Amino acid sequence: MELTAERFVDEVERLGDEIPMRSLFALAKAYQGSQPGEIAKMLQHPADEVRMGAVSIMDFQARDRKTSVERRRELYELYLENHEHIDSWGMVDRAAPYVVGGYLWDKSRAPLYDLGRSPRPMERRTAIVATYYFIRQHDLEDTFRIGAVLAHDPDELVQKAVGGWVREAGKQDLDGLRRYLDEFAATMPRTALRYAVEHLDATERSRYLAMKADARGRES
Repeated sequence: MELTAERFVDEVERLGDEIPMRSLFALAKAYQGSQPGEIAKMLQHPADEVRMGAVSIMDFQARDRKTSVERRRELYELYLENHEHIDSWGMVDRAAPYVVGGYLWDKSRAPLYDLGRSPRPMERRTAIVATYYFIRQHDLEDTFRIGAVLAHDPDELVQKAVGGWVREAGKQDLDGLRRYLDEFAATMPRTALRYAVEHLDATERSRYLAMKADARGRES
């Protein structure tokens, strides 16, 4: 079967408007061998389901140990060049860890800090979500550092990612999480804070939430 964007779109349309994610992921798995040029066409398609399928194909390729170094670079560049079309938290979370984080694992992480300063919320979300790959390798520094860059982000979907990812890093480095919270708990958005403290014991969780409450009280 020829793995073209046109055929993929036809397959998605046959699945109907309410496509279960498991069915979309299964279709993406069948198209795992798609070439970057065809994936680019999928990423630029107006239908959310097609674009989600495209990032899923990218994720499957990036996770495959047989994928070449050159293809990994192509996937990474394809992701960044088409980020305006990767415009939902689901798409970011599907592909950023392995397509972006996996590619940058043995390289400079400077591109993540550039994304962290982007005016586009989903690019900022990519910056923190990509560090999930690093967390899996027990490399936590960039998660906390990018979490600091985004500590006061105004977008709720970025706030949730920041809180969730520093929380995950904190499972391996509780003192690192405490240092982060000591610095930012009083000033970071409450959404991010609640995600970050979710797995702390009740006493410690209450203490950090109280820091936020006390700071708000002083402002009023």
